[in-house]
Amino acid sequence: MAKAKWAAFPHADKAFDYAGDKLAKAWPKLHAGDQEPYPDTARVAALLKAHPKLGKATEAAAIATKLQDAWRAYHRGDFQAAFEAGEALGPIGAVVACKAAGIHGSYLLTKDADKLKRFEEVGALAAEAAKALPGEANTHYFQAFAYGRYSQLISITKALSQGLAGKVKEALDRTLKLSPKHAEAHLALGVYHAEIVGKVGGMLASLTYGAKASTAEDQVKTALKLIPDAPTAHLEHGNVILLLYGDKKADAAAAAYEKAAKLKPRDAMEALDRAEAASQID
Repeated sequence: MAKAKWAAFPHADKAFDYAGDKLAKAWPKLHAGDQEPYPDTARVAALLKAHPKLGKATEAAAIATKLQDAWRAYHRGDFQAAFEAGEALGPIGAVVACKAAGIHGSYLLTKDADKLKRFEEVGALAAEAAKALPGEANTHYFQAFAYGRYSQLISITKALSQGLAGKVKEALDRTLKLSPKHAEAHLALGVYHAEIVGKVGGMLASLTYGAKASTAEDQVKTALKLIPDAPTAHLEHGNVILLLYGDKKADAAAAAYEKAAKLKPRDAMEALDRAEAASQID
């Protein structure tokens, strides 16, 4: 998987080092957006007990240690190490692998061909994990993430004609059914509605795809309440405003980007989100 080169993370910061007990202490804030449970031994043991094909219960502690290290690599911006460590753990490590590859592909790959390949691979990995762990919200979320990012590259029109929009919506609905406070899924659902409305118009979007501007706005509002200190919430808020209203509300979009750019990032993803927001107002 992920044959494109792994460009280095450009915003290295000692604050993103969650060595030892720092990871567990920071986890609730770091994962407020995706609601991923902390991967301690008890968590891994429970997954293995429920899904014995994924490994032996006696291996829970060792797997938990490897999984925590993979997440430490992800948070500090060593996306390749995070991906490789997660992938090596099979379905139990798929979420960190998908997030590392997905965020890297979104921000640090420059060629569309490389991005398309990356998102295809993330989608496939997430789909495989969802079959093995159907009760885990993020296995469904990263299918939606991958299909959504892929769709943005090929145009929403092509995505609609290929049925990708429906797959995004279905995966997000599953995510939110399993994890109602999944802020990143709420944001993605807001973008989903906004992109369709922005492309085909409000009436056709509503009648044909069930997409509405009001739903896009409501989903973003929910996310902003859940993760008000996360740059991604304000970044996507700005994106949704532009998708729905264009230049008519350019000032409101700029204000959202400015909020994102002023927030202090807690890890590599937030640093990339903040940089993206800042680039929109330069």
